[in-house]
Amino acid sequence: MTLVLRYAARSDRGLVRSSNQDSVYAGPRLLALADGMGGHAAGEVASKVVIASLAPLDDDEPRDDLLAQLREAVANGNAAIAELVSQDPDLDGMGTTLTAVLFAGTRLGLVHVGDSRAYLLRGGQFAQITRDDSFVNELLEQGRITPEEAAVHPQRSLLLKALTGHEVEPSLTVREARSGDRYLICSDGLSGMVSDETLAEAVQIPDPQQCADRMIELALKGGGTDNVTVIIADVVDVDFGEDAPIVGGAAGDGSDELHQGDSPAARARALTQPPPQQRPDLPQPREDPKAKRRKRFRWLAGALVVLVVLAAAAIATRYFVLSQYYVGEGADGEVVIYRGVPGSILGIDLHAYEQGSCPPSQVCTDKLRVTQLQEDARLAVQNGVKKDNLDEARKYIDDFLQLRKRLNNCAPAGGQPPTTPTPSVTPTTTPSAPAGSTAPSSANQPAGRDCSTPSSTAPTTGGGN
Repeated sequence: MTLVLRYAARSDRGLVRSSNQDSVYAGPRLLALADGMGGHAAGEVASKVVIASLAPLDDDEPRDDLLAQLREAVANGNAAIAELVSQDPDLDGMGTTLTAVLFAGTRLGLVHVGDSRAYLLRGGQFAQITRDDSFVNELLEQGRITPEEAAVHPQRSLLLKALTGHEVEPSLTVREARSGDRYLICSDGLSGMVSDETLAEAVQIPDPQQCADRMIELALKGGGTDNVTVIIADVVDVDFGEDAPIVGGAAGDGSDELHQGDSPAARARALTQPPPQQRPDLPQPREDPKAKRRKRFRWLAGALVVLVVLAAAAIATRYFVLSQYYVGEGADGEVVIYRGVPGSILGIDLHAYEQGSCPPSQVCTDKLRVTQLQEDARLAVQNGVKKDNLDEARKYIDDFLQLRKRLNNCAPAGGQPPTTPTPSVTPTTTPSAPAGSTAPSSANQPAGRDCSTPSSTAPTTGGGN
């Protein structure tokens, strides 16, 4: 059995953007898509550089170490971005997503960074096979927002991972290739405009080129507010598949004129060379000074609007984050209260220390440590136990402290407290005795003390992650 790829690719500027910052490459072994970001020109530079770094993988000699090949190519592309930024500080902040497939017969390697997507149609089942590296997807996976809220969230374009020249760990997987599989790789200009249900219907179009054209059409009908790039690739069992590479989007500008030969190295050079200079036909008339001032005013007004929108989005995000509380592990293993949400964005923490394990109004003589908790409670606290407000978070810790104090008061006459471990969290919302705790028998209880474990002091996971 000889499995090969039959593919088609298209990229469109969309109806709103003035330029195309997506870059795409589709060849016999390599399918790669990069969605650039970072302002005028910078985004298309980043996407073009990364695609150029992967293009040499599209050769005729597949190796067994698919993931090592992909990892090295991505690292080279990321390093090339860093070098460009060091040479031109105006490019600082540029970056790109990347979703790429390296095909080798019955196997394929998949590398992914950012929110471009790869889907697989197999046996009539259509499913996304990449995970969006975005802030909104984190909230969605943690159950903090619904899919409907995610679709309109003001921070839905905020990425947690991208190739920006800084160190980043891409997602790398090896998948089995089967005859009849169809892969859809697309930028968020398609997935953000068209629902999964509509994509699942359109991806059934038999001809890859017609299918890609239909995807572009659907994105434009949905608004076309972003660049749209699509790769459709079928795994087929034939003697010969496609052999002519497709280079499009920002990477395709001028490639026909600059293309020399059909080797992977020549294609990589074509991607990184600048487009040919256009010869001016006639001298351009001098611009009217009044028109120039009006243009400058419109530019300043537009910049002001963008700043206002960004400020409003930042304020909304800050309000949302700072309205959350969770119980987690602090310094020296202490159980503490944080304001915000677990995690960070681009190295910036989304939470801040609020209170320790002891109430602020009391002198703390014995802090509650994570190591004093049973395994399930310890894991819950280390992952962050979400609470709706500060009072609930305070009560969650106080319940542990109260129960520990009660158990210590139940110490035998010899002065040693019972060896009953601090109770773990329970998975139900109805308070109950802590899992793993063992109430001392009445024979060992000091006279006049209630050594039973009261159900009111057993903390529950509440709104934990």
